[in-house]
Amino acid sequence: MVVFGSDFLVDGASCVARKLKISEFVIGIIIVGFGTSCPELVVSITGALEGSSDIAIGNVLGSNILNILLILGLTAVLSPIAITQGNKFKDIPILLGISIFFCLTCLDGEINRLDALIYLLLFAVYIVYNFRSGKKNLEEEESEAKEYGLGLSIIMILAGLAGLIFGGKLFVNNAVKIAQGIGASEKFIAITVLALGTSLPELVTCVVSAAKKKGQLALGNIVGSNVFNILLILGCSGIIKPLNTASLNYVDMAVCLSSVLLLFLFSFTSKEQKISKGAGYTMLALELAYMIYLFIKL
Repeated sequence: MVVFGSDFLVDGASCVARKLKISEFVIGIIIVGFGTSCPELVVSITGALEGSSDIAIGNVLGSNILNILLILGLTAVLSPIAITQGNKFKDIPILLGISIFFCLTCLDGEINRLDALIYLLLFAVYIVYNFRSGKKNLEEEESEAKEYGLGLSIIMILAGLAGLIFGGKLFVNNAVKIAQGIGASEKFIAITVLALGTSLPELVTCVVSAAKKKGQLALGNIVGSNVFNILLILGCSGIIKPLNTASLNYVDMAVCLSSVLLLFLFSFTSKEQKISKGAGYTMLALELAYMIYLFIKL
C-alpha cells in the first residue's frame, strides 16, 4: 500500500504542479508534506488526548530527525538532490529557525497552550508565504512529469495518500505491539518505532521521487513534513493539552538541530548546487550513531 501509494502521489503531485504553474517544491511542501505527515498528526494528537506527552513529543522529534538524516540521506545517496537559490536562502533557513524555536520552547519543561497557539499562527503564515512564492520559484525547476488530466491527478494524489496513511498505520500498530512486548519505554517507542513507522510515507515517497528524478518534490516533502510536524501537529496537540517535555534531553534536541544545520551547511558547501552522495552518507552515519545511543540508553 505504501509503495503503490507513493508512486501515485508523486506522479499526481508533479502533474498538479505543472497544471497550476506552481513549483514542485511548494507542491511537495503543501500537498505531499501535509499528506505524509497525517500519520504523525494522528499519533501525536492521540497521545495528547490520552495524556502521553512522551508519545506526542517523541514522535515529532524522532520523525524530524529521521526525515532529514535517514530519508534525505538515503535519497541523496540514490540520486543527488538539486538545491535552488530559494531552498538555500529561504526554505532551509526557515526550517532551521522553526527547529530552534521548537527546542527553545521545550527547555522550560512544557509546551503550553500559548506556545501551541504561536505554533499555529506561524503555521498559517508559513502556508500563505509558500502559496505566494510558489509561482516565483517555478522557473528554477526542470520538470518531465507525465501528463494527466487535473481531475485524474487529484484522484491519484488522494488515492496515494490513502495508501500511504493506511499502510503506515498497519506498520505502526504492529511495530508498537512488538516494542511493548520487549518492554521498551514510551519515549523509546516514540523516537524509534513510531517515528520510523509514521515517517514511512516520507521515506517511500522520497525514494520514488529520487527514482523519478524529482529531487525538488522529495526536498519539499521533507521540509514541509518537518514544519508541519512542529507547527501544526504540536500546535494542535498542545492546544488540546499542554505537553510535558521533561523526558527530552540535550542529546535529543542537539541531534534534532544538528540534522537541520547539516542540511543548511550542505546546501552551501556543494559546488554542484546539490546534496551530494557524500553528504547523504554523512547524514546516514549520524542517524546510525543516534540509533546506537538510543539503544544503549534503553
